[in-house]
Amino acid sequence: MSVYEPRRVSYAVKVEHAGHAVTIGGGAHVVVQSMTNTATEDVEATVEQVVQLARAGSELVRLTVNTPAAAKAVADIRRRLDAMECYVPLVGDFHYNGHKLLSEYPECAEALSKYRINPGNVGKGTKREDNFATMVELAKQYGKAVRIGVNGGSIDQELLGRMMDENNRLEHPKDAHEVWLNAIVESAYRSAVAAEELGLASDKIVLSTKVSDVADLIYVNRALAERGRWALHLGLTEAGIGSKGIVASSAALAVLLGQGIGDTIRISITPEPGKAREAEVIVAQELLQTMGLRDFAPIVISCPGCGRTSSDLFQKLAKQTQDFIRTRMPEWRKTCPGCESMRVAVMGCVVNGPGESSAADIGISLPGRGEAPVAPVFVGGSKAAALKGEGMSEEFMAMIERYVQDRWSVKK
Repeated sequence: MSVYEPRRVSYAVKVEHAGHAVTIGGGAHVVVQSMTNTATEDVEATVEQVVQLARAGSELVRLTVNTPAAAKAVADIRRRLDAMECYVPLVGDFHYNGHKLLSEYPECAEALSKYRINPGNVGKGTKREDNFATMVELAKQYGKAVRIGVNGGSIDQELLGRMMDENNRLEHPKDAHEVWLNAIVESAYRSAVAAEELGLASDKIVLSTKVSDVADLIYVNRALAERGRWALHLGLTEAGIGSKGIVASSAALAVLLGQGIGDTIRISITPEPGKAREAEVIVAQELLQTMGLRDFAPIVISCPGCGRTSSDLFQKLAKQTQDFIRTRMPEWRKTCPGCESMRVAVMGCVVNGPGESSAADIGISLPGRGEAPVAPVFVGGSKAAALKGEGMSEEFMAMIERYVQDRWSVKK
């Protein structure tokens, strides 16, 4: 029985390339996406990072398209990815000059599968309406989906000013912060309605309202979900670095997803120095998987350790097991579909070790302080081996590989 509220019913938005389609909304599973941080005009670096993100499991990858050089590069990036059989749909991230770049570089407009428009910075006054309309018309012309993304840091100042003035005239004005949040929601709502009035179909529109505070993000997305059936993209923007960014993003998105709100997510954490960009993809996947919403890779269950654990062996083995699974997953996805649901246990002593290990698909219970130096391995609930010595980790990885091949291989 699910502990979550039923999924909100939204329009199904298909984002596709070369016959490879990703559906956002409409009851489809929550889609994971990410964004490159390379200079898009650096084609080689961008292609390499897109491949890494897609290989990690990102189902959409967004690129910055901010200059003529970046716009020129997009088609080449797409061609190189296709030649490598990496068909992940690309999203163009446009701010300020998207109407010009899409108009002047039709190969860019064609190569992208989705356009991101920020209504807060497409122009002012009548130029805002004209520039917005140009991007919508081009999306219609090329058959592309559009994400209308409103950020708290780049809110439409004219709309915000009008709403503040209206609020100040009330007998009992609302707090200015609440008005700001309502302006974010209103900007997204009005932009979606305007896009539809220009002829863009409802199932070509994804909306997002992003802020950097957890409570604020929950507020604006709850409010937007009540305003219409458009598919919603979730993400805590400027979430921060390290555990702060991971915890804040997870806290906000878990509440919304648990209430049935959200059709696609991105974890916008600041990369730690020297760490891979695809960390944000892994966090998004782990969030969805720990909530029971999707399966991406086998889960490794491991104990935290205590005074009973005699060494750091279980810590090292847990890390080795997780790294081994992530390394093998790109191949397993192709040859052993279904293994994503596998549960692997790496435990540190006799208290919970045998129980957790036998409850997992495959698990190992390492010896704790004062226990015999033997680690029983359980497969499918039954004891299958007893490992010891320096080659223990290699033997355990080999047992995991055999288990995956025996149970899920399509070549059986």
